[in-house]
Amino acid sequence: MSQNTAPPRRPSSSSAAWASGGTLFAGVLMLVTGFMDVFQGIAGIAEDDVYTRVGDYVFKFNLTTWGWIHLILGIVVAIAGFGILKGAEWGRVAGIALASLNLLFQFLFLPYQPWWALFSMAISVFVIWALATDEAYGREEKL
Repeated sequence: MSQNTAPPRRPSSSSAAWASGGTLFAGVLMLVTGFMDVFQGIAGIAEDDVYTRVGDYVFKFNLTTWGWIHLILGIVVAIAGFGILKGAEWGRVAGIALASLNLLFQFLFLPYQPWWALFSMAISVFVIWALATDEAYGREEKL
């Protein structure tokens, strides 16, 4: 009985370079976003009046609560960024999930830091795209 085992389809060298470069950049962005979220969380915990409310918004949370959310999320996002840079499959899966969660939390945080929240949301969208489109992530090249 013979098995028909065709080698896996490799992306073209141009798209492979974009994908691996995008994944590396996504890992770095996850680290930076994680550290920035930690600092944002510390600012919210330490001093409630650091952030000003821009307009009225349906989602109203205590800023100390937001500080703890950002602090915990930032630590976990930074750990996932480190996993992405190490090439771990769990880092990729966690990166997509945590970037999605960060996207949601930054949307809810819009009234307190609108420009930073929009910027962080754009970073999260790029991270999700980069990690979801890299077909060769974590695979060893076999010649």
